[in-house]
Amino acid sequence: MIETQDKTPAEKDGKYEFKISYAEREITCHVIKDHDILQVHLDNNMNATLKVNADGSVTQTDGTSLPQSSIDFIKKHIFGPNA
Repeated sequence: MIETQDKTPAEKDGKYEFKISYAEREITCHVIKDHDILQVHLDNNMNATLKVNADGSVTQTDGTSLPQSSIDFIKKHIFGPNA
């Protein structure tokens, strides 16, 4: 199950930091959004690149393989609950 406690953008420059429940532990998730690319850094030891497609879906293109539930959570955290 994925939960969040903090949902604040670090700054308006596309940097976000929040907590995510991953593998039954709470870790820090850092996301840098640059146009249609999300650079994800989890717990300072896992990295992934996500691409926002034209239809609004998000797919992983590189890095540590993330479960689809985590990708969906990150998408909703960055783009809002209706994304």
